[in-house]
Amino acid sequence: MTNVIILGAGAAPGVPSLSSGWGVCNPNNPYNRRRRAGVYYDFDGVKILVDTSPDLRMQLIDNQIKCLDAVLYTHAHADHLHGIDYLREINRINACNLDFYATSKVLKIIKKQFGYLITSPKKVKDVISTPSLVAHKIKEAEEFKIKGIKIVPLKLCGHNTPSNGFMFNDGEVVQIADFKKIPASTLKILTSKKVKLLIMPLTTPFGQAYHASLEEVLNYIKIIAPQKVILNHMASECDFDEINKLTPENVFPAFDNMKIEL
Repeated sequence: MTNVIILGAGAAPGVPSLSSGWGVCNPNNPYNRRRRAGVYYDFDGVKILVDTSPDLRMQLIDNQIKCLDAVLYTHAHADHLHGIDYLREINRINACNLDFYATSKVLKIIKKQFGYLITSPKKVKDVISTPSLVAHKIKEAEEFKIKGIKIVPLKLCGHNTPSNGFMFNDGEVVQIADFKKIPASTLKILTSKKVKLLIMPLTTPFGQAYHASLEEVLNYIKIIAPQKVILNHMASECDFDEINKLTPENVFPAFDNMKIEL
């Protein structure tokens, strides 16, 4: 069985945000209170985290996540990366290195900003006092495996920094990160599979220069034709109930700590 937890359903400012407060979101609906985005997967005991938000500490505590086999990164924006230092707690609990995976452009930024976290694969640091992460470079559209779990990095376009998604186990789950357009090469990969669960970002319903609108997201959903869709990465322009009304029956807005079983 595969278990998925949406650790955070919010965009970079979170909801409420310092500048916009609750925006159009109903403050009385607990599903509108959103930490920054991150997703945890448990594939029959293989535990994978996608992105490390600045809220990662409480996300791990709230869900009692104390062990990870690997961390994957979609891109290097602060709301997806800057909780990386909290991974030292995973090092401490398990007394071993922790592998993380990113494309070359994302890896370059991580090494520049958080070089103190990184060690070589053959060297285990004193993980009680020193974080100890091992970097692995991946390439878009090239499959790799983590303890038997098949993963394909997916190219995305139009965001203001290089961004990618991931397909797990030939379409069992597909997670798309920040994007404006999904290129034909990625759509070809996705439409060749029967996608069971698709996780996609919806920053605002009307879209922005670097983020797809609800109309654009729904058009891509029609093309990919997944069984079920979860919309995450929502800002204060996305009220939970209103987005739920605007989407088809198989499309659901995410909320913090949302759990999905496959």
